[in-house]
Amino acid sequence: MKVVNLGETNTVLNSFIAEIRDAHIQKDRMRFRINLERVGSIFAYEISKTLSYSEKEITTPLAIAQMKTADTPLVVTAILRAGLPLQEGILGFFDRAESGFLSTWRKHGKGDYFKVHADYCTCPPLEGKTLIVADPMLATGASMESALQKLEETGGEAACIHLVCPVASRYAVDQLLQRLDNRYTLWVAAIDEELTSHNYIIPGLGDAGDLAYGEKI
Repeated sequence: MKVVNLGETNTVLNSFIAEIRDAHIQKDRMRFRINLERVGSIFAYEISKTLSYSEKEITTPLAIAQMKTADTPLVVTAILRAGLPLQEGILGFFDRAESGFLSTWRKHGKGDYFKVHADYCTCPPLEGKTLIVADPMLATGASMESALQKLEETGGEAACIHLVCPVASRYAVDQLLQRLDNRYTLWVAAIDEELTSHNYIIPGLGDAGDLAYGEKI
């Protein structure tokens, strides 16, 4: 697996990440969602550099222009519910992309033990396509691994897979580096070093789903 940390370069992306972390700004749910969409758009632009392109003839009002445009078939999948704004930002750059949706949740046991379950999943066939999975946070990597397994069971094996997780823990990154092959690229904007006993990323940003859509019942 390849890891690309866009936060290591000084760009406007870091301003958006700072705002989605800021406890005061987070109180504005619309702004939080919009910032996640902006982050998704930036990642989409960077991912677009990895796609396959071919030259095509474009008819202008005056002549024929030779233009290189992308040919790679894409599927953009959101991990519900926090991944929805991020997915929207990515889809805004990829007009012809198909969409998928997946729900994962933690089943807690005694102490700090929990197991991740992937339930609802819908996506188009993935064979021969490039899959982009959008989830704002990557804490342990368990949810992502469960999601990837469910997506493969549902849609088949994608040719190339991009994981867009703006805020990740060092632990999760290390875990996925050991377990995922070279079909995968992990895109992040920040890698935080601390993970609590309850698997919360520190400093992190809190619960992205609650911040975007309100607390769960």
